[in-house]
Amino acid sequence: MTLRLGVYGSPVDREGLDDIVEAERLGIDSVWVPEFWGYDALTGLGAAAALTDTIKLGTAIVQLGTRTPAMLAMSAMSLQQLSGGRFLLGIGASGPQVMEGWHGVPFAKPVQRTRETIEILRMITAGERLVYDGDVHHLPLPGGEGKALRVAAQPVHVPVYIASLGPANLRLTGAAAEGWIGNSFFCETADVFFDEIRVGAESVGKTLDDIDLTVSVSCEITDDVEEAGRRHAAGFAFTFGAMGSATSNFYNDAFARQGFGDDVAAVQRLWLDGDRDAAAARVPIEIGLRANLIGPPDEIRRRLREYRDCGVNTLRVGPMGDTLDQRLAGLGQLQDLINEVNAESVG
Repeated sequence: MTLRLGVYGSPVDREGLDDIVEAERLGIDSVWVPEFWGYDALTGLGAAAALTDTIKLGTAIVQLGTRTPAMLAMSAMSLQQLSGGRFLLGIGASGPQVMEGWHGVPFAKPVQRTRETIEILRMITAGERLVYDGDVHHLPLPGGEGKALRVAAQPVHVPVYIASLGPANLRLTGAAAEGWIGNSFFCETADVFFDEIRVGAESVGKTLDDIDLTVSVSCEITDDVEEAGRRHAAGFAFTFGAMGSATSNFYNDAFARQGFGDDVAAVQRLWLDGDRDAAAARVPIEIGLRANLIGPPDEIRRRLREYRDCGVNTLRVGPMGDTLDQRLAGLGQLQDLINEVNAESVG
C-alpha cells in the first residue's frame, strides 16, 4: 500500500496560494481547505485551480445545510471544470452549535441529510432530470411552480468524501462515498472506524479498499517528544470542551469508543467550569502522541509505517511552521520520510 500526503491549505491570500503552488512542486498529493465560521471552503480553491496543474484540491469540509444540494452540485461541477478533474468534495454534517448558531439551520437528521445530499448531487452531476422525494429534500417543491430540470452543464463525476465519526455515518461513508475524512483517530483502534466503513461498503458490493481513507494529523519533527506531546495534547482541551455542548460532542464520543471516555469527560467538565488551564493539563499526553506524528525522524518513520499498515491511504497534515520556508522545509522532510516508507513496502 502506498501512503500519500495531503496538506491543509488556506488559499485566501497570496501567501496561502503560494503554499499550495509550492506544495505541488514538492510532489504533495492533495490540499484540503476547511470551512468553519470564517472563510468558505470553495472560493479559494478556484484560485488554487488556476495556479496549479497536478495537486488534488479537496474540501475538508463543506458544511451540509449551508447550501442547497443543487447549489453544492453546481459549485462542485464548476471546480471540477476549473481544475481539470482534480476536485474532491469533502462534506460533513458539522454540529448543532455551528449549524443552528451560525447558519440558523436546524440540525436534524444529519445522516439522512448527508445521504440525500449525495443522492441529489449524483443525479445532477450525471445529467439526470432532478425529481427527488426524500425525508429532508423534496424536488421540485410540492405545491409550487417549480419545474424538474437537468443541469445546464456537461455531466462530470465528482468524488465525494464524508467526514464521519459515528457508526451510522461511517457505514454511510462506506456505502455512498469515495473517501473518508477522518480525525480523532488512533492506529491502534483503527477498527473502531474501519469496521463500520467496511460494513457500509460491502452492503453495496464494494470493499474497504475502494474507499480512500484519509486521516488528519499534526506533524512535529523534534527530539523533545515529551514537551511536544504535552503541548499537542493540551490543544485537545478545546475539542473536548468547546467543539460541542455538554450533551452533544461527536469528537468526545469517538475518543470514548477508543478507550478515553473518562479522560474526555473530565476534560469537558473542567472546560465547562471555566478552568481551561486545568482542562488542558488533564488531557493525557498519550492522546497528543497517538493522534499525531511527533518525534525525531526515526520515530516519524515508525509511525508512518503504523498508519500505512493499519490501512490509511492519505495523511492530511497541518501547516508545519509559521513562515513559507519553514512550512516547505517541514513538508519536504515529511514527504521524503513517506517516500522511504513507501519504498520499503514496494521492496
